[in-house]
Amino acid sequence: MTVRALIVEDEKNLASLLRGYLEREGFEVHETFDGEAGLEAARRLEPDVVVLDWMLPGLDGMGVLQELRRFSEAYVIMLTARAEEMDKIVGLSAGADDYLTKPFSPGEFVARVRAMLRRPRGEADTTPEEEKPLAFGVLEIDPARRRVCLGKGEVSLTALEFDLLLALASRPGFVFGRRRLLERVWGEDYFGDDHVVDVHVANLRKKLNAVEDGAGNRYVRTVRGVGYRFEGS
Repeated sequence: MTVRALIVEDEKNLASLLRGYLEREGFEVHETFDGEAGLEAARRLEPDVVVLDWMLPGLDGMGVLQELRRFSEAYVIMLTARAEEMDKIVGLSAGADDYLTKPFSPGEFVARVRAMLRRPRGEADTTPEEEKPLAFGVLEIDPARRRVCLGKGEVSLTALEFDLLLALASRPGFVFGRRRLLERVWGEDYFGDDHVVDVHVANLRKKLNAVEDGAGNRYVRTVRGVGYRFEGS
């Protein structure tokens, strides 16, 4: 099946360059040059992956991302000339899958996109055993419906946050290093900064805490200098 990609980038030369790289990889590629047009195209085309620039005229990349996540689970890689740590945290917390700072190499760009696409979304094949809901007291994780309930409330997670929680909960008490979580959730060929794990864990905890105070830190524990473990009891 052909992968459909949408590039939302106001630098037309860069957009054309990225389009060429992706088309050589066999992608069906569409371009828009501002945020509003990007959202309209995303609704119409239902792309598999969105290449999204942070600094767009009118509605900026963060605004596009926040609105996009209301109706799409497309993989999103953000492009920006801004290298500040907080910008990366904000972008990833809002639902981006990956982040590239300009300038970047064509090879790295294509590899990052390919790595994202190898990581399954909700339609991935699972065994009946893997589809069974996991229950830990008042917390229930339903892989088949990709739903998380905590007490009487439902926890609204991005696709990445859900996959991360499911990976941790699959082996309660086991300590996952960041690199192991990257391989499980992002894919074995992901070669970006492993700090992305910390960002998504922090956001996961925040969303669990919003439904039940303290739940995020109770279920997802930090093992200092190593990584994270899920505490199910």
